[in-house]
Amino acid sequence: MGSVAVIGEETAVSGFALAGALVLPAEGEDAVHRAWSNLPDDIQVVIVTAQAARQLGDARTAKLLPFTVVIPS
Repeated sequence: MGSVAVIGEETAVSGFALAGALVLPAEGEDAVHRAWSNLPDDIQVVIVTAQAARQLGDARTAKLLPFTVVIPS
């Protein structure tokens, strides 16, 4: 079974650690792309903040996995 990761602003994503998600705080476009590029292989679902989704652009939807979900702003 795969794992869940969360990428975005620290204040928006830190609470997901309580649910066992891999939390990757990322402020700014470079940090968001770096977090996305370095996701572990077992990650199946990535939750991203709306800002991180905008910064990732097409990279987020270029392949079927990991499945991504955007937190509404």
